[in-house]
Amino acid sequence: VQLQASGGGLVQPGGSLRLSCKVSGLLFSINAMGWYRQAPGKQRELVATISSGHDTKYVDSVKGRFTISRDNVKRTVYLQMNNLKPEDTAVYYCNRDSDRYGPAQHWGQGTLVTVSS
Repeated sequence: VQLQASGGGLVQPGGSLRLSCKVSGLLFSINAMGWYRQAPGKQRELVATISSGHDTKYVDSVKGRFTISRDNVKRTVYLQMNNLKPEDTAVYYCNRDSDRYGPAQHWGQGTLVTVSS
């Protein structure tokens, strides 16, 4: 499985970013996917998930600000992040939904999001 996240960068508080994650090596369209993040000194957390049927879930801290979506033709999962806050600073990763499938064994490279003025 290859998971290639991109789209991170430096953004001011209140700004927006759109992350993308290209997935290969699995039957993408039938897998529930998620976006995770790991802030410095903290454990990796699952922040958003999307099922094969496009049902979505979010952790409370990002509800109303982040939107997860997927394009099964492009084998890509997206995370639109609006009204970003300094506490959103982290390395962001995509992977299969760990709530559904259990902890992932393999991780791709993440993309760094830094929210700072």
